[in-house]
Amino acid sequence: MSLAIFDLDNTLLAGDSDHAWGEFLCEKGIVDSDEYSRANDYFYEQYKNGGLDIFEFLAFALKPLAQMKRAELDKLHLEFMESKIIPIMLPKAAELLQNHREQGDYLLIITATNRFVTGPIADKLGVDDIIATDPEEVDGEYTGKVAGIPCFQDGKVTRLNEWLKHNDFNLEGSYFYSDSHNDLPLLEKVTHPVAVNPDETLEDHANANLWPVLDLR
Repeated sequence: MSLAIFDLDNTLLAGDSDHAWGEFLCEKGIVDSDEYSRANDYFYEQYKNGGLDIFEFLAFALKPLAQMKRAELDKLHLEFMESKIIPIMLPKAAELLQNHREQGDYLLIITATNRFVTGPIADKLGVDDIIATDPEEVDGEYTGKVAGIPCFQDGKVTRLNEWLKHNDFNLEGSYFYSDSHNDLPLLEKVTHPVAVNPDETLEDHANANLWPVLDLR
């Protein structure tokens, strides 16, 4: 059994779930629409350009989680899934996941987006496990802070190595699918790196290194 590892946003989804959650909060009037939307777009551009300060971003992104009770958040997430996530799920991504299932591989999502947003998405996609940035919880409620190492850039490698220590897997024969140059540290660790609808930087790197490039759109 090999590890088949997948980035989530703009890889298995035709969009970014973190950015979509911010848009959803604006639409619902839960946050100040103009101010939050500007900041949401600002951080998303930073991410795409490779200059995101992950801790600055998480202080922004996790704050709304601390302003609502968990039960209210969970109810909102159900609506978010139906209105924002289901429409951007990709049939070709579902086929890719199924191909790896049929090969007997273990399906693992690894994403920088926080676990509150992404956990239910991973469940819907039917993967075996997910490694995500963890929001801090106290007594079952979110504090607005991050717990542990953010699952971003080199942090994905660190978090995966920690996961491997507690699970009976290694990276021999492993796959990793991603759209973003932010994931190069992990792409360079696996046996089979695959660029999926890649950004320009990743596409150039993939072509130079003869990595496969997939179009799931």
